[in-house]
Amino acid sequence: MKSNILFCGYSFHTNGYHSQHKSGYPSYLFRLQTEGICEVVVKGRKLKIEAGDLLLIKPGDHYELLVKEGQVSGDYHLICDGAWIDEWWSGFTKPDVARIEMDEKLLALWRYIMFEKRRPESSQNEELSGYLLRALCLTLERVISEAGSSFSHPYTVTRMMRYIEEHAMTAFKVGEVARHAGLSISRSVHLFKSSVGKTMMEYAQEIRLAAAMERMKYTSMTLEQIALECGFGSYPYFHKVFKKKHSISPGAYRRIE
Repeated sequence: MKSNILFCGYSFHTNGYHSQHKSGYPSYLFRLQTEGICEVVVKGRKLKIEAGDLLLIKPGDHYELLVKEGQVSGDYHLICDGAWIDEWWSGFTKPDVARIEMDEKLLALWRYIMFEKRRPESSQNEELSGYLLRALCLTLERVISEAGSSFSHPYTVTRMMRYIEEHAMTAFKVGEVARHAGLSISRSVHLFKSSVGKTMMEYAQEIRLAAAMERMKYTSMTLEQIALECGFGSYPYFHKVFKKKHSISPGAYRRIE
């Protein structure tokens, strides 16, 4: 099934701006407010939009955007259509506006699409653009789900989990995770353990072990290199943690695989 990116870009308004589609927006629109504020009217509802608000418009929705004089407003936006988007859109319930964390990986993916669409038409790769759009849609679906109350963990715990997943291969500290979530160390430690069922470091060790097992299976890296790259610090410590978890040494596991 095809998906088409009709436009992808970034806008920054400082002198006021107004657009309207009272008779219905012609395509799907994803709009992420990154700076400042603005107002939108969606399906007759007037909403104030702030940084971190993701707006999701489907074809036919009444949509207006207003940036007042004196306001500053910056946003990423993408307009698309196609059979794949139709099916994805109908696959889960979406709010008109969702407050999400502006993760740099999400913004980088959005920029990747933007830069790809800026290429001369003869140099554009439609297949690549299609897969990038699908990746963006599925990423948005995840962040919307994680930000919603229906997700299995509180939002602050999810923020801590994402931070640990991103920094597990380094020697991060619990205090850094707590600051990222806006909590005290004692509160973050208690909340994480009660929600996830393990400590932050135990969660990090699981990620490190999974990464190490992938490298043992699919690369020719030495066990010492794997131990260092996956955040264990030394091979003896990696050996100890791995054997405790899997009742077999890393070397023996690799020979079996």
